[in-house]
Amino acid sequence: MTSAPRSPFLQYLRIDRFGRFTDYTVGPFGPHLNIVFGANEAGKTTLASFVGGVLFGWEEARGNRNTYKPVGAERAGSLFFAPFGDGEAAEPASATERLSTGSSETLMLFRGRNADGLQGDVDLAADIDKDTFRTMFSLNSDELRSLRNTTDTTAKLLTAGSGAGSSPAHALAHVNERLAAFTSRAAAVEQSIPQLAAQRNEARAAERAAAEQADQWRAQDRELHELEPERAAMADRVDESNRLIEDLTAAKSSLAALADEQASLQAEYDRARAAEEEARQDARVGEAAIEPALTALTASEDRSLRDRLDSLAAREARQAHSVEVAQANYNSSRAVYEALLETEDDEADRRHARWKRSMQMAFLVVVPAVLLLLGVPLFIMGRDRASLTYMALGAALSAFAALMVVGGFLMLFRPDKEGNVRKERFNDAHWVMVQDEKKLEACRAAEAAAARQTSEELAGYGLASAHGSLRQARVLLDEAREGRAAVALCRQRQQASAARAAAAGRRLQEIAAERAALLGRVGLDADATADEVEGELEHRIRQRAGLLDAFESMNRRSGELASILGQARHELTFDQCKLETEQISTRLEEAKTDFVRLLLAKHMLEAAIATWESKRQPEVYAKASRLLSMMTEGRWVEVVLTGEGTLEVVDAVKTRRAPVHLSLGTCQQLYLALRIALLTTAENVGRAIPILADDILVNFDERRRAGAARALVELAEARQVILFTCHEDAVRALKKAAKQAGRPATVVNL
Repeated sequence: MTSAPRSPFLQYLRIDRFGRFTDYTVGPFGPHLNIVFGANEAGKTTLASFVGGVLFGWEEARGNRNTYKPVGAERAGSLFFAPFGDGEAAEPASATERLSTGSSETLMLFRGRNADGLQGDVDLAADIDKDTFRTMFSLNSDELRSLRNTTDTTAKLLTAGSGAGSSPAHALAHVNERLAAFTSRAAAVEQSIPQLAAQRNEARAAERAAAEQADQWRAQDRELHELEPERAAMADRVDESNRLIEDLTAAKSSLAALADEQASLQAEYDRARAAEEEARQDARVGEAAIEPALTALTASEDRSLRDRLDSLAAREARQAHSVEVAQANYNSSRAVYEALLETEDDEADRRHARWKRSMQMAFLVVVPAVLLLLGVPLFIMGRDRASLTYMALGAALSAFAALMVVGGFLMLFRPDKEGNVRKERFNDAHWVMVQDEKKLEACRAAEAAAARQTSEELAGYGLASAHGSLRQARVLLDEAREGRAAVALCRQRQQASAARAAAAGRRLQEIAAERAALLGRVGLDADATADEVEGELEHRIRQRAGLLDAFESMNRRSGELASILGQARHELTFDQCKLETEQISTRLEEAKTDFVRLLLAKHMLEAAIATWESKRQPEVYAKASRLLSMMTEGRWVEVVLTGEGTLEVVDAVKTRRAPVHLSLGTCQQLYLALRIALLTTAENVGRAIPILADDILVNFDERRRAGAARALVELAEARQVILFTCHEDAVRALKKAAKQAGRPATVVNL
């Protein structure tokens, strides 16, 4: 591409006072690609706004917009331009020194107060207006999402870049002015040119007023749109402040609860330690009160010992029973013997024997005699009467009497054994008594031996204090068991107290950790006191009150702007003024019948503009298509203008899409390609004004960023480009593209 001779280029920014900068110089910049690299909040956007402010005036402060006006001072600064091809110049002096000395080393534009206007070499900015600068020369990521009034902007830039001494659009305006100068001055005639001119001027004045009002509304619309993110950010800050206050309030309550719990647990810990020590002392006392041999006696050993005592008791009971039985037998046999000793003498026995014999004799005589006296008569009577019954009865009685007589005689002459029996019984009683006495002595000896054995065995079991008493031994065992139970209970109390103390200690550690975590969540040190938490809460509450006031102010301003713009949407004054102006102009042109030459010239100029657009406009879209294809690596290959005047893009498979259907990055690449094509085609528009790009590559991936960098390097062949960025990868991509194109890339670090 063959470029026209290059105009002067911006070399330095000299900021007297603007935003946070005071007496600050940025540069030098080169005539081609310049990269201003700095971190966030380094002032890149401030510098871009400074250039536009110097060229077209400082923004008026409205609402909460940042107009970069220093506190207590006016904004002021200069732009220094160098002729194309000059080397680096020395750092410029201040604007006051430059204007006072009249130095001609560089070209300069200076602005102080808006009322004083632009000073210096104002011709540098004569070929561009504010709207064109903001639309085409000052780019950011938001501006790349659209191109306002695409057709009008294209026509204006193309005709301005026609290559003539003045653009055809300006020539056409000049013809209209000449037609107005040649009109009749007869004001009484309704169709007189002066009258129509006056009416047209009035209409134009009304149109300008309406345009100023529309500009004001547009400015208010921009302010409203710029205010919305600020309101959203302020709302986020208010929400964050509310969250912090809620966290602090909850932390305050939780810390109070933890402090109460900590005090209670500390008291519980002290009580548990005291109870543990008391239980330990009670256990020692209880152990001292138990027989040493019985202190460590287990339950099984205790049961075995009690079983043994039961066995000994059973043996003792058996021994006692044996003694009692022997004693009873001895007493019985002795009583029998003594009773025999106390029996009557032999004479009494003989008298008894004689009486007994007399009774036997009487019985042997009397009873048989009676029977015979009865039996013999009955027998005789039966024989006499021949009665067998009486004979049998008499014979039986007689026989029975005879038998009794025989038996009596036998008993009477039988030997007397009673004396012998009595003597033998006395001897037997004496022998039994002696035998029972020996048994009693043997049982008592066995009982004494068992008692000695029991005493020795109890002593072996540690029950010597029972002195051989099994009952006392059981009492000692019971006392020992109760003592061991008491000691075990004391040990259990000791363990329970130790467990409570350990649990309280662990909970105290957990409370310390929870307290540190709570304070950490609200941004305080782990050892912060309740007063510090209270102070932080009060500070946050005051801060929230300030944020709420600012947020309320933003809401009021937003409501005011929304109300104004809502009314402005229904305002038709500007359109009516434009229509009236066009109507008067048409009547004026129709009245100029004797100025055919000028009218013909006008029509010729209009035809020339149309012809020029028809020739140059395809070139613009061809360039834009090439640049878009380069940026998207052939994904989108063509940019076209439809018959309705709307943009469309065509991909590699000939699919058409409107920009609204593209991704954010692709949409920005489309409008960047279109702007570069327009700027490289319209060579006579803003020839000395640099292209300012503020982080326009932020939404591009690495490969498309490289394509966009090559496109910007191509634009830098025809115009000075200054790109502001905080991304190192964007700097590397631009430097690489410039190196591949064989062009320098100037890097300015903030």
